[in-house]
Amino acid sequence: MKFKYSIGLFLGVCLFLLPFYGSGQETRQRFSIADEYQLNFERYVWNGSIAGSFSDQSKANFDSLEINKFLKKYPDFSKYAESIRTFYSHRKMAYAWFDKRGMIEHASNLVERVMNLKYDGIAGSLPYSAILDSLIYSDKVNKKSSSESKLELELMLTAQYFAFADVVWEGLDPKYSQEVDWYLPRKRLSFEQYLDNILESGPEKIRENKAPVNRQYDALRSYLKKYRDLEESGNWTEIKSGNKGYKLGDSSSNIVLIKQRLYQLGDLKSRNTDIHFDADLENAVKQFQLRHGLKDDGVLGKATMTELNMPAGQRIKQIIVNMERSRWLPEAPKGDYLVVNIPEFKLHVYSAGKSVWDCNVVVGKSIHKTVIFSGQLKYIVFSPYWNVPQSIVRNELLKDMRKHRNYLEKHNMEITGYRDGLPEIRQKPGPSNSLGLVKFLFPNSFNIYLHDTPAKSLFNETSRAFSHGCIRISEPFKLAQFLLREDKDWNDARINEAMNAGVEKTITLKESTPVFVAYFTAFVDQEGLINFRKDIYERDDSLAEMMIADKK
Repeated sequence: MKFKYSIGLFLGVCLFLLPFYGSGQETRQRFSIADEYQLNFERYVWNGSIAGSFSDQSKANFDSLEINKFLKKYPDFSKYAESIRTFYSHRKMAYAWFDKRGMIEHASNLVERVMNLKYDGIAGSLPYSAILDSLIYSDKVNKKSSSESKLELELMLTAQYFAFADVVWEGLDPKYSQEVDWYLPRKRLSFEQYLDNILESGPEKIRENKAPVNRQYDALRSYLKKYRDLEESGNWTEIKSGNKGYKLGDSSSNIVLIKQRLYQLGDLKSRNTDIHFDADLENAVKQFQLRHGLKDDGVLGKATMTELNMPAGQRIKQIIVNMERSRWLPEAPKGDYLVVNIPEFKLHVYSAGKSVWDCNVVVGKSIHKTVIFSGQLKYIVFSPYWNVPQSIVRNELLKDMRKHRNYLEKHNMEITGYRDGLPEIRQKPGPSNSLGLVKFLFPNSFNIYLHDTPAKSLFNETSRAFSHGCIRISEPFKLAQFLLREDKDWNDARINEAMNAGVEKTITLKESTPVFVAYFTAFVDQEGLINFRKDIYERDDSLAEMMIADKK
């Protein structure tokens, strides 16, 4: 992989899609691991970062031909040759990982990350990591090591940095993301320029140099560590409750186990382990249900128990594949933008990088998957016609028309012509129109858009995959208000009038609004809580297999 793109593209990447979530919900307790499950955590926590502090020395230099010798000795780094040469060319061939006192602390931080890739959700190891370990050990033991060995370690650290950036910050090759139907644009970064940016920062600015990856990534990474610790504790067994559910006021020996589990997960604040289903447990269950996209009724029914018994290893896999997806995220716009997270069944509205509000959505069925892509919302269509797709005419309407002679009239539809032997049918504007009273267009080759719907009851379902691929939104009037709020010609009364006029009217927005349709089955919300959702399109396992098989 070659990194040729401007560092300017990276500056907004840490803002995009974080958090997707949490608007309008009550403040909830933050995740905390019970003390007995934290004992081993510190052994793999380190307080440095890749964006630490490079040596600013410029007196110790080396011949550029040494890079050629190094790459000949370690050919697996050849793909990073251009980046390595560019990096040292900007430094005028000065050492980056050593100063007059020896190897800088930042080198140890890098080595720690390289040697512990599993905490970045990466299987396997980087090229020559064992040799790196030996070189580090030799440098520590032999304080008067030769200039040749110091130079070898210097170049090894730089090469490992670019290998690390490739795997951990860039992620899988784009061919893999396309195989799982991810058509959102991938982020583009220059990691050698990122190093230069760090070098140009004064000591007081070092901590401001965040890793060039979406903040959702680091949030998930922190939970990956915690769930690994839970798994390694061995204290995660199935809670067998049969078909019996539990609610406020019940008593059972199983409630002791349920309280222990919710305390482990951070939903229950108290370590109370009696057999009574009390108010504290009910609140903990509600928070757990919200984090898993369930109805927050506080009742421990079958669906809630299924999620409560999900093995820690399965959660780890969910976190890892969504860390990979977060590596791909493009730069966030500076102004308004919309995000739909398909498995969450939510639309999130942002302005100036901050979450404004969100609402429920209905997305495509598994046989009519909503596509993961982005577009520019340019048009609002009030009182729209619905031009029925030919596939729906062929597979659904013709059957109904044969059974019921007045089917079109009953459903306020009309034939406007014929194409390829099929009637072209549209539904007239009105409250029964399948698109509701308004639609929002962001032109794309997938023919997907946002729209209202007369089927309001579907928004009350916890799983909302019912459409043919388009995205139905529960608060279309509010979205129209948001998009037209700067247009003095459109107040609430006029929007409402246009939605109910029964005559189609198209408005071209003065400025288009980016729309991102994403797919995350694990994410961290605005309140720092880990959320999990069902993999409704069964994409997690495929991505996990690709991550294991990938040989970048």
